[in-house]
Amino acid sequence: MTLDEIQRPIAAEMKAFEPHFREAMRSRAALLDRIMHYIVKRKGKQMRPMFTLLSARLFGEVTESAFTAASLIELLHTATLVHDDVVDGSPLRRGFFSINALWKNKIAVLVGDYLLSRGLLLAVDKGEFEVLRIVSHAVREMSEGELLQLEKSRNLNFSEEVYFTIIRQKTASLIAACCASGTSAAGRPADEVERMRRFGELVGIAFQIKDDLFDYGNGEDIGKPSGLDIKEKKLTLPLIHALQHVSASDRRWMVNTVKNKNEDDTAVAKVIDMVRQAGGITHAHQRMLAYRDEALDLLRTFPRNEARDGLEGLVQLTVERTK
Repeated sequence: MTLDEIQRPIAAEMKAFEPHFREAMRSRAALLDRIMHYIVKRKGKQMRPMFTLLSARLFGEVTESAFTAASLIELLHTATLVHDDVVDGSPLRRGFFSINALWKNKIAVLVGDYLLSRGLLLAVDKGEFEVLRIVSHAVREMSEGELLQLEKSRNLNFSEEVYFTIIRQKTASLIAACCASGTSAAGRPADEVERMRRFGELVGIAFQIKDDLFDYGNGEDIGKPSGLDIKEKKLTLPLIHALQHVSASDRRWMVNTVKNKNEDDTAVAKVIDMVRQAGGITHAHQRMLAYRDEALDLLRTFPRNEARDGLEGLVQLTVERTK
């Protein structure tokens, strides 16, 4: 399915969401308002609002509560991206200059704080306390996941079990919150909210594995591997699998390269080749498809309608996207 086909059940709602989101970001401070305008102008595919609104639409009409949930999640997601760029020292975000690149770190941190406070106040002002609880839990998970990754990445020897804990918290928790909050906003019972939360979590894990695969070219269809994750000393699923399946001497060489020679393009290319030969890419691809299939099986426990078809399309887009 194309993005337009996926959005079809909520096309009017996605259009209506934009003024909701712009209004939620408005500030009386001229500098902040200028920065908010810049952020809105460079927004991405808006996958998270789509997950939220499609989850609500799965159970009927999209209510004001669902718009509040989508705005809250997008505000908090944007806040985390702004803060991430400060932590990583990233000059670009989606091909545009990052906030910290244009306005420096101090302002970028304050902008992230502002976005966080706007999201919290939006939920409180609208009386959406259950949605606030769901999303606040996800933010806590994301913070814990980031810290766990920093703690475990120092020696480059964590297991697949730890890897999946990290990506479940860092990436999957927010997509899980989208689906849970959209379902909650539709007034559904706790067991259905939990099933949709788990659906979102499974999709989020598949999404992160797909990101991991981009570093290795993901087979023949993506093009040259970038090795960017290796250069940033990030342990991805293909690399973790390879480190557990090569000889001790190869493992020492690979770990030393990632730690100390990650700017050497030739050495990084050799690591990528060793990962491929050790079956790391095949293994990660198989795990991604397994999470996709589990997510789809769970989604199909709900009656079929246009919104369910749209969510299935989003799942497929997650694992088939080329960027």
